[in-house]
Amino acid sequence: MDKETVKEYLENSANIDGDELPLRFFERLIMHGLRVDLIEIGRVICTFKVPPRLLNGSNYLHGGATATLVDLVGSAAVYTVGAPFTGVSVEINVTFMDAAYADEEIEIEARALLVGKAVAVLSVEFRKKNTGKIFAQGRHTKHLSRPSKM
Repeated sequence: MDKETVKEYLENSANIDGDELPLRFFERLIMHGLRVDLIEIGRVICTFKVPPRLLNGSNYLHGGATATLVDLVGSAAVYTVGAPFTGVSVEINVTFMDAAYADEEIEIEARALLVGKAVAVLSVEFRKKNTGKIFAQGRHTKHLSRPSKM
């Protein structure tokens, strides 16, 4: 692939006029349709029907959407232990073991493994709802910085 083709792919793939998207558009795009099933101390379980808007070129759930769900659902588990804020991401990793397809019902379970004064460590599992098979597993480390008073 030549440089111009790569450049065109990256710059023109979304075809959005200007910067007229609503605030926090990316989170809304990913999270729309997510249902919370359980909230316990240190644990959140959600279900989600994979929407066509989040598919990659091979027609399964995009890895970037999965990583974003690790970030957002995992961060919710930080709140369940009483933390006033969720901090900032230091590291996110996702291991993919299978694929989830359009309209497939999935379950996302986030667990707070550690929420300390400065660091939170989270684990997020993605399962196929009908079989319970894990298709992706994420690990998320967050720095729990205090908001600035400036």
